Amino acid sequence: MASLRSSQQALRCLTQRGARTTTTTSAAICAPITTILPRRAPRTALSHHPSQRFYSDDAAPPAPPLLQKLKADLKAAMRAKDAPRLSVIRTALGAATSASKTGSGLATDAQVVAVLRRARAASAEAAAEFAAADRRDLVEGEEARIAVFDEYVAGSGVETLSEAQLRDVVAAVVQAGETKMGEVMKKLLAPGGPLEGKSVERAELAKVVKDVLG
Repeated sequence: MASLRSSQQALRCLTQRGARTTTTTSAAICAPITTILPRRAPRTALSHHPSQRFYSDDAAPPAPPLLQKLKADLKAAMRAKDAPRLSVIRTALGAATSASKTGSGLATDAQVVAVLRRARAASAEAAAEFAAADRRDLVEGEEARIAVFDEYVAGSGVETLSEAQLRDVVAAVVQAGETKMGEVMKKLLAPGGPLEGKSVERAELAKVVKDVLG
């Protein structure tokens, strides 16, 4: 019996020793994992500062008053189904869009009036061609457009010079000492020059300058 008890005690000791060895081995295996994984940093409260917005210092200048009026009249013309006015307004706004893409843009009422005058001249030519073809219906359409062009030009407040007035302005510059065509044109069209704020077609002006210089 004593021998049996000794054997049982020895078995229990081996079992306990094995359990301790297993625990130690498991701890040894898990230890590197605990060491490798970094501790997660504690979360901090999010800042509630308002988002910052950055704007360019070079804000786009406002559109000239006449161009603003044309934009405002577009909706009214659409509601009224005023075809001639719609055509005129869309012509002007299309020219403004094209000019902005080239970097020049329409910055003054005088420039808008110049666009309207060119479009009016095109309508007048078209009306003459339609009249020659005996298309009275098309002539009436162009005449209606011309009336709208004249309305906007007259209400713009921009001074439009006749050919005689333009010739007098050019002659004054030439008499002041400018004798080269390029210099005369430059002085006439310069900011603060005699034609500033006036509706003048560059091609028409060049023709008058050439005639005055002889």
